[in-house]
Amino acid sequence: MLEIGKKAPEFCLKNQDEVEICLKDLKGKWVVLYFYPKDNTPGCTTEACDFTSELEEFEKLDAVILGVSPDSCESHRKFIEKKNLKITLLCDENREVLKAYGAWGIKKMYGKEYEGVIRSTFLIDPDGNIAFIWPKVRVKGHVEKVKEKLKELQS
Repeated sequence: MLEIGKKAPEFCLKNQDEVEICLKDLKGKWVVLYFYPKDNTPGCTTEACDFTSELEEFEKLDAVILGVSPDSCESHRKFIEKKNLKITLLCDENREVLKAYGAWGIKKMYGKEYEGVIRSTFLIDPDGNIAFIWPKVRVKGHVEKVKEKLKELQS
């Protein structure tokens, strides 16, 4: 399990345009790294739209928003176009980064257990350390909580 204050696991993943984004290249910035199950599903669409609508606020706070799911880069591109998203989405089709952050595991729905994405968010500080963790995210009001925590940690 990852802990606040520890180094965030390094990663390099392709974004929706198949450009590689690496955590080490974002040193000096705050990173909001959020993991979500699937493009174009209701909760994931709400979360991505909420982050998009607050993107300018996050940019003023020197923060980058990265969404990660096991979807393909093509799926991300279509999702961004369809919903007019302004955030960066990363493709983790082999689930390595999801697993490294503990965002892949056993879930329950209707009494059945299955493996899947555990909706979670990590705030990574400019030195590459984990500043805060939301382990089981409820979408409603989440983006506001992330923004408030970012402001609090910067003050």
